[in-house]
Amino acid sequence: MTETLPMFPLNMVLFPGVSVPLRVFEDRYRALVHHLLRVEDPAERVFGTVGIREGYEVGDHGAQSLYRVGCRVQLTEVEAQPDGTFEIEAVGVERIELERLETSGPFPVGHVRVRPDTEAVVPAHVLEAARATFSAYRAALAGIRTDPYAGSLPQDPTYLSWTLAACAPLPMPERQTLLEAEDAEERLVLVTDLLRTELRAMNVIPSLPATEVARTRWSPN
Repeated sequence: MTETLPMFPLNMVLFPGVSVPLRVFEDRYRALVHHLLRVEDPAERVFGTVGIREGYEVGDHGAQSLYRVGCRVQLTEVEAQPDGTFEIEAVGVERIELERLETSGPFPVGHVRVRPDTEAVVPAHVLEAARATFSAYRAALAGIRTDPYAGSLPQDPTYLSWTLAACAPLPMPERQTLLEAEDAEERLVLVTDLLRTELRAMNVIPSLPATEVARTRWSPN
């Protein structure tokens, strides 16, 4: 079953359960925020986001090519600025798949369907490998940059998979691959392998994570 959602394509990949700050300054996305603020129930102030494969978030041409799998997002905080822009914060709720995008209105509207994870029991060795690899990555970063995650890792396998996917220092195509993984086990195996690759690169160039040396850094803004 499909439904319509206001859409905000971004030059980033957002994961369920993960918060992101955004600065909203383009007219069409300011109109989107105004639309959401007119929704009486804050829990219903939701929109969709997908990553931009090619193109830009802003400008006359905007996004030229979009990924199809993205995230339903709930608006959680809004701060209006004197110049009419907004500083907002939103949190990913669940995965969606974009079937069609309409751009003729005041803001983009997507025809989407929910894309839930496949239910599966994650083997203990997969969980242990993911936790150990991320711990090794955090240790390797000590003294180089801020710890990418504060506190204890989630116990729930699905939320753990989303957390590690969000924290992993990966370029956008690899982050999109993690978002599109069909279940928590597949995602944890992928993120473990990707983090191991980063660790090997850091052993060669120990001063910085590999993404900061040879790749475009991911930014939440």
